[in-house]
Amino acid sequence: MFEKNFAGSVNLFVHGRTKLKMAIHMGAVKGLWNIVLSGYPKSGKTMLANRLVAENKKFARVGVDDLRAMLFNEVPPCRDEFLVYSIIAELRDYLLRKGYSVVIDSTAPDNVTRSFLLMTKIKNVNRLVILFNVEREVIIERNIALFGDSTPIFAWDERWENPPVGVPIFKFKSNNMEEFEAYYARLTELLESEMHPYKPEFQQVKPSKRRIKALRDLLKRRFK
Repeated sequence: MFEKNFAGSVNLFVHGRTKLKMAIHMGAVKGLWNIVLSGYPKSGKTMLANRLVAENKKFARVGVDDLRAMLFNEVPPCRDEFLVYSIIAELRDYLLRKGYSVVIDSTAPDNVTRSFLLMTKIKNVNRLVILFNVEREVIIERNIALFGDSTPIFAWDERWENPPVGVPIFKFKSNNMEEFEAYYARLTELLESEMHPYKPEFQQVKPSKRRIKALRDLLKRRFK
């Protein structure tokens, strides 16, 4: 039942197969955000990203899987993962410069990938990693329904790393639609808050060009 509702919700935000009009929050979100999604395939990441874009005029979604498919028509890992992520980073910074908050729709299981996607040279940006928390039996059921087996789960497990201390984290549960809506409400409250621990002035100083280059080189070596 959840899979049916889940797929229906994705259709609502991606394909527009509904007569209901989504309410656009005009300027409700405070500040500029760079949000990186991290979680298993079929954990609810794309639905959350599309929901944020649908309900917030100044939000843009950047999908890693979408770009990979557009460039190479391949599933991960594709022939040039480093190129895919490099373009994602450039697109993220361009959107931030234009005043759009960005939600990066990626599995991002390891800390190098998360840091690369989170680290931007644009000033005064709220940074946040949203970790999806879904019970294993639920995520296995969803992956079998979509892919025919649970192979993507084990591939993700092999790369999973716990985020280090200091990384701005929001844990998002989505075992069912009721839980998804409850955590979406909490996230919305955070994004619309004037004061929160993810504000730029409470974070580390803007990364240097050397730090960004070092992280880029590390990511490149990982994808070889």
